[in-house]
Amino acid sequence: MDLGLRGRKALVFGAGSGLGAAIAKELAAEGAHVALAGRRLDALHSTADAISKSGGTSFAIAWDLADLAVIDERAAAVEAALGKIDVLVNNTGGPPPTPAAAQPADLWKAQFEAMVLSVIKITDRFLPHMREQRWGRILTSTSSGITVPIPALAISNTLRASLVNWSKTLSAEIARDGVTSNIIVPGKIATARLRFLDEFTAGKKSEPVDEVTARNEAAIPMKRYGTPEEYAAAAAFLVSERASYITGSVVRVDGGAIPSI
Repeated sequence: MDLGLRGRKALVFGAGSGLGAAIAKELAAEGAHVALAGRRLDALHSTADAISKSGGTSFAIAWDLADLAVIDERAAAVEAALGKIDVLVNNTGGPPPTPAAAQPADLWKAQFEAMVLSVIKITDRFLPHMREQRWGRILTSTSSGITVPIPALAISNTLRASLVNWSKTLSAEIARDGVTSNIIVPGKIATARLRFLDEFTAGKKSEPVDEVTARNEAAIPMKRYGTPEEYAAAAAFLVSERASYITGSVVRVDGGAIPSI
């Protein structure tokens, strides 16, 4: 299936590793020119090298989402390198594991700015071009915690849920302009972040991490963790020409793990 992404300009955050890197590679394989954004240039260059070896085009730029002051400067640099952005993939890092109670206000504020306000302001920066050309795709990666709150991830559960309501509200405002806004939800996808969370749980329970992983996999109907490539394939479809009538949606890539409808 031709996804209609050849020649499109995409910006993917968190593209140095994990889900972001997988999405960036998938979009490049579909013929999109991809801007790779993240905090570590060395990791971004690793993704860029993989894209280049596969015949794709990319541009790497160091971009710390916690720094709201650099948005216009970084956006201009991306546009200078690739042109106006047609596809925006909002993919932020996860906050530290915490309970819900008694967290410092400064921690909530810092994570809100990095995980929510940055996404909103960056989308606002690139949205006018999409609306003007009457074609654009906004995809925001969240967490299964938006549906079933994950113990010890209170900040993530709370802030990512706010992005769902923002995306849904936005989708209705921009639908007539040919721009879609969707949420993609990872279940347990085998990334370094998931390994870190398994290790965190293992440490709290004083048990081997492999036992934690095995227990988690047993609870998934498919009996395994997903791969970043499986997640990226779904993301690529949602930002494609083929998904032109999908907007305001929340799409799960979880192997059936989320128990609710």
